[in-house]
Amino acid sequence: MRALDRKSDFIGHVESLDKVEVRARVTGVLGPRKFQDGDRVKAGQVLFEIEREPFEAALDQREAQLAQAQAALVNAEQQLRRAKILVKTKAMSESQVDQLTADQLRALGQVKEGKAALELAKINLSYTSIASPIDGRIGRATVTPGNLVGPDSGVLATVVRDDEVRVLFSVSQKEILEARRSSEKGSTMNVRLKLADGSFFEQDGKIDFLDVIVDPRTDGQILRATFKNSGRLLTDGQTVRVIVQRAASEKSVAVPQAAIASDQSGPYVFVVNDENKVEQRRVKLGIQSDGFLGIEDGVRDGERVIVQGLQRARPGATVAPQSAPAFAK
Repeated sequence: MRALDRKSDFIGHVESLDKVEVRARVTGVLGPRKFQDGDRVKAGQVLFEIEREPFEAALDQREAQLAQAQAALVNAEQQLRRAKILVKTKAMSESQVDQLTADQLRALGQVKEGKAALELAKINLSYTSIASPIDGRIGRATVTPGNLVGPDSGVLATVVRDDEVRVLFSVSQKEILEARRSSEKGSTMNVRLKLADGSFFEQDGKIDFLDVIVDPRTDGQILRATFKNSGRLLTDGQTVRVIVQRAASEKSVAVPQAAIASDQSGPYVFVVNDENKVEQRRVKLGIQSDGFLGIEDGVRDGERVIVQGLQRARPGATVAPQSAPAFAK
């Protein structure tokens, strides 16, 4: 008897927890950049600057226009107040008061418009400093200083958070159902990554998300695992092999793979009974792990199974069995 761990192998892709494409939001000449390619940057750190002078001039212009609109509003309000007094003495007609009321409302609208234009000018001026929105590592700059940039210029640089990453991989419906049943029986799940050189990533992962849709073309569902990435070995977009290992909650009968033979009727093993005679047993196979196969039916715990010399074994033959240390339980 032994506890067999079931391993499944998938192709996965690394994805950063946060990835931001830095772009220009206003049009202007790009000034000196404030970082080196590959630097670690902090949220709020200025990365690029666009020449400020045109935007500062636009801000001054909007402030002047607002001041003019406010002065016009003061005048319109004064004119209206006088008109309301004069209309009582019949020195001014009702139609003239109506016209002055309209002028006052128009002046009020121009003040509101001026305030909005001033606020937009302030926002555009703030956009001349392009800062990182997250902590992370910045890639190479795609535009050099002195070039004209704007919203249509594309990505200036990319910042990724890489202290922790996600790995996405597709799992079949059959495997998801098996995993859920194993979980109900108390089985635990361990996730590891195999890198391009065949080595294993130092940290184990944790599955934290199962997608809500199934791809009808593949019958696959996206599973996500998160990994601490303190050594920064994992990079956004990297392809890895994902090893999902489910530990068995209880022991079961298992035999070495070398003991399994098969014919048209299915798999079987040769068992040596108490009289040292060979019996052929049809078996129902379970999970495979580390060179062993689980036997769900056909062999009981403690029975002796032939591992070596399988080709020479014949049902009913008497043998002198010896233990196979290499396959000890």
